[in-house]
Amino acid sequence: MRRVAKLSAACIATAALALTATACGSTSSDNSSSSSSSGGGGKGIKIGLAYDVGGRGDRSFNDSAARGADKAEKEFGGSIKELTAKNSDTEADREQRLTDLADAGYNPIVAVGFSYATSVDKVAAKYPKVSFGLIDSVATAKNVDSITFTEEQGSYLAGVAAALKTKKNHVGFIGGVDTPLIKKFAAGYVQGVKDTNAKAKVDVQYLTHGSDLSGFSSPDKGKEAASGMLDNGADVVYTAAGSSGNGAIEAVHGVKGAWAIGVDSDQYNIPGLAAYKTSILTSMVKNVDVGVYDFIKSVHDGKPLTGNQIYSLAKGGVGLATSGGYIDDIKSQLDAAKKKIVDGTVKVKTTT
Repeated sequence: MRRVAKLSAACIATAALALTATACGSTSSDNSSSSSSSGGGGKGIKIGLAYDVGGRGDRSFNDSAARGADKAEKEFGGSIKELTAKNSDTEADREQRLTDLADAGYNPIVAVGFSYATSVDKVAAKYPKVSFGLIDSVATAKNVDSITFTEEQGSYLAGVAAALKTKKNHVGFIGGVDTPLIKKFAAGYVQGVKDTNAKAKVDVQYLTHGSDLSGFSSPDKGKEAASGMLDNGADVVYTAAGSSGNGAIEAVHGVKGAWAIGVDSDQYNIPGLAAYKTSILTSMVKNVDVGVYDFIKSVHDGKPLTGNQIYSLAKGGVGLATSGGYIDDIKSQLDAAKKKIVDGTVKVKTTT
């Protein structure tokens, strides 16, 4: 049975050495790291996961990574150790989190999110026999598998769907933080909307800026931003903001005729969002779980992946979820748009 415990900073180092987690300190995920471990008695593969803010349970990005690790653990046996980032993290905190996992014998170690880019390169150099996976950024260390996605391509399709479903010729995009990564989502979405309906207005808003990563874990901010867009006339809102998107979906559900577009996971099928699923038009699914599983399997097989593995639309790395059947009526248009991207007829921008 999996057990989850919340660890204070004081007990992380001790807990990281244990094969099963014990609880001490704060119970707030915002002020502590979390750890989980499952059975295996020391046998099988020992998977270390360093989550981005929000951690397991964000119903989006981190949960997708968790699904990949869970699949690998189930298939190969062993254990999983999880540590979660805080909004207040410094570079030293991220380095320490990865170091704790390496010192405890976890291999492979997956760093979930671009914020770990610098720390992965530093720590990987110190542990050349450990295989590291880095999601959403490209590392330089030789023992790192960089797992990246063409978010702009999947977001283009989300824009096509939004343009075809809006009744007001007015849609919106909410990004968690104005980073180059999230701007890829925005760029693809805006292009998809405009290529489909040049007259449509697209509002773009970011919840936080610069080094403030709380935009990925603040459902209240997501709800406020979405409410503002809806009040201003938008009737389709796409949010790429981690767990902040949960608040945006809730806001959209409160407005008759409005649609939300989810991200990363198929949010229509997320139990915690079941009350709002009739308002989730589709989700731009980013198959982080596939990348994480592929990486862990490569380590298990003794042939660790390194370099940059790009999961594109053509390779099934990104795409639109069809749960709910709300985009079934526009399938032909979406298929046509996808074909143009795959065959190179349409080049999707990564910046607006």
